[in-house]
Amino acid sequence: EAVMRAPADGYTLMLGYIATHAMNPALQKLRYDPVKDFEPVAMVGSSATLMVANPNKVKANDAKELVAMLKASKAPLSYASAGNGTAPHFAAEMFKLSTGVDMLHVPYKGSAPAVTDTIGGQTEVMFPSLFTAIPYVKAGKLKAIGVAGSKRSELLPDVPTLKEQGIADVDVSQWYAIFAPAKTPKPVLEQLNKVINAVLADKSVAKRLEDHGAEVETMGLDQMRSFMAGEQVKWKQVVQAARLSAIRAGASQRL
Repeated sequence: EAVMRAPADGYTLMLGYIATHAMNPALQKLRYDPVKDFEPVAMVGSSATLMVANPNKVKANDAKELVAMLKASKAPLSYASAGNGTAPHFAAEMFKLSTGVDMLHVPYKGSAPAVTDTIGGQTEVMFPSLFTAIPYVKAGKLKAIGVAGSKRSELLPDVPTLKEQGIADVDVSQWYAIFAPAKTPKPVLEQLNKVINAVLADKSVAKRLEDHGAEVETMGLDQMRSFMAGEQVKWKQVVQAARLSAIRAGASQRL
């Protein structure tokens, strides 16, 4: 909201991501409009979403075993999210739609407490970003079930995608992009886009992002606008298909 109200001169920018500018607005009415109140400036990159489970609570080692376990269970397992309308929330709902299983949504105020409770066993499953999950997977505190994306991660090459395991339509790449206030002049946006894309072309910058589980992605201004329009449609369709609402999603909230 602060950026939305800032002067449209190119000096105030924000790093937004899939939840702030696509998922959350699809789920509930906010005090900002992701399209009308902002100008997309440049894409930065994306991080795959990883399905993980508590290794002590979930004996399944892959998605097929987990689906069978969920279908056989008398009570649904719980899955943690970073909050209503976030990528972990939507990824889990897409998983439910694709497999027909039931899981109880437990939204938290951010990824950190959600991951902490999944490790502690208060919740059993989660769909954090690769960046968030990798340290805990490598330490054995979380079990990697599958990548909710189009390809495997080079950081976890032995973990197959959910699609490889027979579960389609669960592709949630968490993208990050730079935005400016609405009505920022086009020449300013073009210059910012050019400079940011040049920075991302630097191999040391790309390597730094890759080391944290993200891949560089660059787009021109027209590509950005087209991409953003597609994201608005995509996640509204997920909300409708899963029959999600902000009130319903918050009903099981523990925090």
